[in-house]
Amino acid sequence: MDDAIEKAARAAAQRLTGPTYPTLAEDVEEALAAEGVRRAPGQYVDPTALGGLIVGISTLAWTVYNDIRSRGAGEPDVDAIARRVRQQLQQQEDTPAPELEPAERDRIVDVTVEETVNAQEE
Repeated sequence: MDDAIEKAARAAAQRLTGPTYPTLAEDVEEALAAEGVRRAPGQYVDPTALGGLIVGISTLAWTVYNDIRSRGAGEPDVDAIARRVRQQLQQQEDTPAPELEPAERDRIVDVTVEETVNAQEE
């Protein structure tokens, strides 16, 4: 996994950790450690699914960011990346994700995309 993705996922977890998600940083670390481990279809999703979602969003945002840059379209816009990430997440029916209110999911996407772009620019 790319260092920028790991850095972005950790930074997003730090920003989102709070009373609602007190163990988010640890959940992201578990998701990073499990990244690449194959799971059987329909396998039980553990309560740390939010950590996995953040790692997945960071990976997807990194891919979108690099795709835009490789096409010579200039510096990618954070809002445009976030929109593409949301669209692709909606299309990925087999991706396990925690139940979230739409506004909360958007906030998580926004923070994670922003941290991913920040990690790319360093």
